[in-house]
Amino acid sequence: MAGNGTGSMRSDANWFIRDTAFVARTITRCLARVRVSGALDAVPRQGPLIIVSNHASNADGLLVGAWLTPRLGRRIHWLGKREMTEWPIVGPFVLAGSVHPVDRDNVDVDVFRLLLRILEAGNVIVVFPEGTRSAAGEMQAAKDGVAMLALRSDAQILPVGVIDTDRFWPKGKLPRLGKRVEMRVGEPFKLADVLPPGLDRRAAKAAATDLIMRRIAALLPVRQQGVYGQPDGPSSPAAAAPIAGEPRVSAPPVR
Repeated sequence: MAGNGTGSMRSDANWFIRDTAFVARTITRCLARVRVSGALDAVPRQGPLIIVSNHASNADGLLVGAWLTPRLGRRIHWLGKREMTEWPIVGPFVLAGSVHPVDRDNVDVDVFRLLLRILEAGNVIVVFPEGTRSAAGEMQAAKDGVAMLALRSDAQILPVGVIDTDRFWPKGKLPRLGKRVEMRVGEPFKLADVLPPGLDRRAAKAAATDLIMRRIAALLPVRQQGVYGQPDGPSSPAAAAPIAGEPRVSAPPVR
């Protein structure tokens, strides 16, 4: 088990990680009809990796962790409320699952630096660039943190689209049993391989945010593509915002 109030920085998928993912898959299959598709064989098993996904439901992180962990062959690192790690009995297990506690009142710079350290150690993180769940299931304009994180770390990016989770587990409601949900996995890529050369920092950040979100949107049905289903934009308002210190990175909810 991890100690000292910090999530484990290990990369291996030990028995605890594997069994947790198995239990999560079993429970999810009991509640919903799950389909997983896409470039599953291309999921990187080595090196720093940022998994990016749309965010429409509490079920999103559950699907990502439960089904991608065995494909990765290593653990996924998450962010979670510090209070979770301080619960009696439960806290040590949360930390052992590589959940890294953050203080929600002051997270921007600290979270960015923490995620950068995790990536520099060659590990995997999950980020929901929209920052909050979409009640209607449609993609919302993204925050810019994931783009800056990818640019700074040169990590590979794995786009994931979660489909109809908002109909299975609507925001603010209990799960609706028996609904169909799907997770589609896209091809991994590096920003350095796809961004136009010669961009300054601000332009690179805006272009990277838009590119990442459109890779996710391409995995979704039209009804969920939201602002990224439009041919000409928009670029994220957050991506175009002035840079003040380090960029914002939303903390992925822990499942």
